[in-house]
Amino acid sequence: MTPSLNAASGALLERILRESAAADTVMDRFFRSEPRLGSKDRGIIAETVYGCLRHYRLLSALAQSTDPSLIVAAFLARYSGYHARQLKELGVVHAEALVAATYASHPSWSFGITASLPDWLANRFQHELPEPEAQALGASLLHSAPLDVRVNTRKIDRENLRAALLAGGHELTPTPFSPWGLRRAWRAPLFQTPEFKAGHFEVQDEGSQLIAPLLEPRRGERIVDYCAGAGGKTLHLGALMSNGGTLYACDTSQKRLDRLKERVVRAGLDNVRIFTISGGTDTKIKRLHGKIDRVLVDAPCSGTGTLRRSPDAKWRLTEDRVHQLAQEALQILIHASRLVRPGGRLVYATCSLLKEENEDVIREFLAQTPSFKALATGDILRRRGIDLGPSTPDQALRLWPHIHGTDGFFAQALERRLEPEGVTA
Repeated sequence: MTPSLNAASGALLERILRESAAADTVMDRFFRSEPRLGSKDRGIIAETVYGCLRHYRLLSALAQSTDPSLIVAAFLARYSGYHARQLKELGVVHAEALVAATYASHPSWSFGITASLPDWLANRFQHELPEPEAQALGASLLHSAPLDVRVNTRKIDRENLRAALLAGGHELTPTPFSPWGLRRAWRAPLFQTPEFKAGHFEVQDEGSQLIAPLLEPRRGERIVDYCAGAGGKTLHLGALMSNGGTLYACDTSQKRLDRLKERVVRAGLDNVRIFTISGGTDTKIKRLHGKIDRVLVDAPCSGTGTLRRSPDAKWRLTEDRVHQLAQEALQILIHASRLVRPGGRLVYATCSLLKEENEDVIREFLAQTPSFKALATGDILRRRGIDLGPSTPDQALRLWPHIHGTDGFFAQALERRLEPEGVTA
């Protein structure tokens, strides 16, 4: 760290905290406006700023200030081992007091401070989980996530991909649960590898890799990815379908779907049909009512399960926004359910850790839509060769950063009854 890089880190942190855009978007704009910064300089700044965002509330308490420059200084003292003289050389005032604060004991601090969470989110975790679980979850969210990739089985198997990446200097290990995953403990420039350019893999968290198998897709079926976004799960479904049948990928954002088009070509899939929709009453969707074998609803959510990757999100998220997202997810699920044929399957998934967006949505959906019943996700995963051990659920799938080492995910598989509830053939 140099004085100029220290100043740039503070300036970037201030901008991220002030603006509403995601940190990576703000950071990209910042670096483009500073062409003098080399790749090593950008790496130092990015690592420092993400560390500050991850531990922001604790650092604010240590510094007794929300001044971004002091937050950066507190991070350097607490997590990078900088002593007072080094901080003074970077232009930090009262460096001795700041360093002393980082080593002092603060037993009276709340869970929200020690876990660097807003109070409302800390309270949610403590209310929904036993205290030891809440503490373990909070601690896990303070660590950066590993880099997971999913092999494209249309082109290569996992061991051959692993060997090819190793030959290029990139050592990855098999993920413990997903049979398609490889993991590296730290970020790596894999996007420039020949294997990525050839479509042999996609970057995808291991937890996300366990969602598509819940549909148990088969070759020749008609499947809809209702909230496809940039299409990570769409691509996985296409591979599981052996490039057969028809896979509809739809979303309300044309921009996200444009990214998916490029990825579909690279993955070598021919069975994907991509189109935008305006909502559940869109004519293109209504034509498919009752005709689809399997539907995935990867609902827009708070993203609390991905805070290891996007620590800035916890400072933008509000309790009111979570409530709004849960209500929207329920309506999306109801609209999407109309596509499913009798005997067909519907999977609802989020990357949220909160019951309001997960179990509460499913409970309300089943109350309003008795033509569906819940399925045991643990049985489905075991049929696909995926065993989460003692934590495998009977009903909904719950993945936790502190238990499974994945991002946080929820998923529930549902089946449309062949006959209306209460009616026998």
